[in-house]
Parts: sequence; C-alpha cells; structure tokens
Amino acid sequence: MSRMSQTDPELTHRLTRRGMLGVAAGATAAALLGAAAAPATAATDTATSAAGRSRPVLPPGRLGIQLYSLRDKVSTLGFAPVFAELKKYGYDEVEFAGYTQGSAGPITLAQLKRLARNHGLNPIGSHVGYYSSDPSAYTFAQNLTKVLDDAQALGLKHIGTASGPFRYGSTVDAWKRAAEEFNTYGAAAKARGMKFYQHNHSDEFGFASDNPKVRLYDVLLAETDPDLVFLEMDIFWAYAGQFRFSKRPDGTAAPFEPLDYVLRQPHRYPLFHVKDGESDPSNQFGYRMVDVGDGDIDYQRFISAVTRLRGERLDHHWQAEHDNPAESFTFARRSSEHLHSLREKC
Repeated sequence: MSRMSQTDPELTHRLTRRGMLGVAAGATAAALLGAAAAPATAATDTATSAAGRSRPVLPPGRLGIQLYSLRDKVSTLGFAPVFAELKKYGYDEVEFAGYTQGSAGPITLAQLKRLARNHGLNPIGSHVGYYSSDPSAYTFAQNLTKVLDDAQALGLKHIGTASGPFRYGSTVDAWKRAAEEFNTYGAAAKARGMKFYQHNHSDEFGFASDNPKVRLYDVLLAETDPDLVFLEMDIFWAYAGQFRFSKRPDGTAAPFEPLDYVLRQPHRYPLFHVKDGESDPSNQFGYRMVDVGDGDIDYQRFISAVTRLRGERLDHHWQAEHDNPAESFTFARRSSEHLHSLREKC
C-alpha cells in the first residue's frame, strides 16, 4: 500500500523503515514483489564537456542509493544481484537500511562489506532506530555499542537515524534533551572515526508546542555540537516541510528555504537524500513522490548550489531514494540516468 494513502503517511514511513533495521542475526527484511528492469549503463563523469564549457552537476564518485528503496529486491534476490544492478546503473555508494536479505539467506557483516567492495560500491552510511521501549532493541539509545560495532565492521564513515528527535515531545526543552543524547551518540561515533547523523522528515520543520515562534529544526541545529552531530537532508521532506510550515500556528508568515540551511552550514550536511516530488497542493505534504527527474524539485539548482561552494564539491554524498517506487530497479536506473545527465556551466 502506498505510504501516501495512509492516515498518517509520514508516521507510517518511519515505522516501516524502523522495521527494516537490524543486523545479520536480526529480523528479516520485509518482502515486496517487483520485476527487474533491464540494465543500463549510466553516463560516465568527466571534468568538462567536449566544448569545455560545462561539467556534470553530480561530482564524480558521489552518487549513492538508499537501499530502503530496493528492499523488495534485497529481500527476495539478496544483496549480490542488487549490487550488480546498481553498478551497471552507475552508482558509486550504498546506504543501508538493515543488514539482512530475507529469503536470500543469512549474510555476515564481513561478507556484506566484501560484497559491496567487490561490486565497486562504497558503503557510506546506515539508518538505525533512535530509541525503543524494548531494552534489547537495535537502536542508539538501547544498544549504542552494538550499533557502532556493526558500523565499524562494515567500514562505514557515517552512522545515523531516520527518527526525529521527538522522544520526549515537541517542546523546546524536549528537543534540547534529545539533542544532548545526539551529542552523546556523536561523540561515541567520532571516537571510532565515524560521523553520527540525523535524517529529517517534514515534521522537524514544525514549531515547538510551547513556543510557536520557534522552529524545532532550529533547536536541533543550535543544541547539537556541530563537530559531533551531522545532518542528512532529505530534500523531498524538507520541501514538504516548507509547504506545511511556512506559516506559524497563528497564521503569521514564517517562510524558509531548505537550501539556505545547507549553504549556511555546509559542513554539517555530508549526506543528502535525492528524492523527487510532483507539486500537488491538494496533498497534505504539497508533493506526490515520484522517480528522480519526474518531479518539480530543481536538483540542478540544488546540487550545483552546494557543490559550487569553495572546497565543497567532493564533500557531500547524494543518495537517490523513493519510499515506494512502482518498480525499484527501474527507479534506480532512471534516477541515475537523470542525475548523471545534469550539467552546469563551468
């Protein structure tokens, strides 16, 4: 069932993603059916065009994909066939949403790391739950050491959560408390040579329940240590947040531009989710999720603005994602083709 058709689609997304999380000994991934698309070879990256007047918008070696988008293929075919297809499509990196492969059988972290490397894919990050009422849950709050052990075994440079900082509520103090915990996770990750990060949805751009003049995302940025806590901006959800929260609860204007957050502190955004949406004001989020290149989010503008910052071209990683693609291999192939086709003037 499409996430957009649920009563609370954003919450359903978070719970569904959380269900994917685990390690090789954990629960198996959810199995969804889908037919494989014909493989295609993505365009290669070059410094300039033949005319010497343009270059690819996408920096070389920085295109990844969030494997949650391919959970149906991972759970039925296994990681190896999925990685083989991704390499054909021109991907350089993968971001995990769980380390199991369902009916394809058990796989160890060492095998998974080797498999990715053998297919020329760099494991760049992973999503893990923030907290749980279950003391044995595979989350940062309940099992920080295990989470970091596994990330280190995979050779990850980033380890994060797609959970919002709502553990203690939506007040300013509640988010300050969550920020303190994020700082703790960030310090523990940094001690192992990794970066802890948080991936947004749209609710993070809402307002504090006890102070409607304060945007919660601003609390997160202000209360987390910039040397310890990093952000993975999901660009689709950020623009959905712009649609939902450009006015305060009393109706006064509170416009914001997601890109401005990045341009003000580019070092805090090592990762991005490149997810597209077709404008639809009748939708509660303002967009309907579509394959990258089929929507109205201007990725040429967004990626160029970040990579043109001095010294920033190779400092960011761009992960294609679709929460519920009609056909996941087709989504992966078409997204890569589109992003590789974008060019800018030198």
